[in-house]
Amino acid sequence: MEDTVRNDVLNIARILEDHRAEEVIALYIGEMSDWTDYFIISTVRSTAHLKGLLRLLNEFLLEKSITPLTRRKLFNREAGWVLIDCGRFVVHLMDQEHREFYELEKLWFDNELIYSSRSSSSSSGSSSNSSSSSSSSSSSSSSSKSSSS
Repeated sequence: MEDTVRNDVLNIARILEDHRAEEVIALYIGEMSDWTDYFIISTVRSTAHLKGLLRLLNEFLLEKSITPLTRRKLFNREAGWVLIDCGRFVVHLMDQEHREFYELEKLWFDNELIYSSRSSSSSSGSSSNSSSSSSSSSSSSSSSKSSSS
């Protein structure tokens, strides 16, 4: 189960990068969080770009039979930050202003970076490339979290 979730997270990160989201990173935060295992954080360039990425993410989630725990938190698309909570992972799509202001990756800097796009080389303290995928097991803390599959 953990490998499936991790693969879904890596696939989402690649989809975002392939469709020009900027500074895409994925963090394993399961050791420090009791409510989710992974964060996927990326920067969008415009409202139209955000809408396109949301469509692609919805298609991927539907294909994988993953139902977000809540409907997208749109916070008004013009507000600059959309959060999609899928239980074991949370996707953050942010405009540049919100990304720089909240610096989520710095809040969670002590966690494992499992994906970093080519455009996010200095976004996190860890060094990883876009195809990094470590195989550490972390099922102890994730068994109590809700599963979305």
